[in-house]
Amino acid sequence: MTMFGGRHAPPPQTSVRPTLMNLKLLLPFQVFAEKTGVSRIVAETRDGSFGLLPHRLDCVAALVPGILIYETDVEGEVYVALDHGVLVKTGPDVLVSVRRAISGTDLGQLRDAVEHEFLALDEHEQSVRTVMARLESGFLRRFATFQHE
Repeated sequence: MTMFGGRHAPPPQTSVRPTLMNLKLLLPFQVFAEKTGVSRIVAETRDGSFGLLPHRLDCVAALVPGILIYETDVEGEVYVALDHGVLVKTGPDVLVSVRRAISGTDLGQLRDAVEHEFLALDEHEQSVRTVMARLESGFLRRFATFQHE
């Protein structure tokens, strides 16, 4: 160390910029959003909400319908209503792949959109699956009867 006026010289100042994340929101047939400079992300899983910071270890999470929050210096806090999907964090890159997404500024309206649009469609999909299962089982019974004749 060098001495400066009888004291130790302060360490040289370096501009250490914190590592930020890159967020990409994918829908089945398009890129919904691509953001750089993301400082934090909060997502919802079956076990509850969890947060991601830039230095968090890599991870994968199954997402449930809910609100994803991300923050940048430019936009501040941004809310996105998401359907079922998956989140993958590798290094500074966070990839979120979902069936449907809606962005907005009013958190209450987004929560209502999740409840009305996403969950109602899931109930409809479940009833369609039930009808399809009945059709398939009926077909298999008739086919088995046809083979025994």
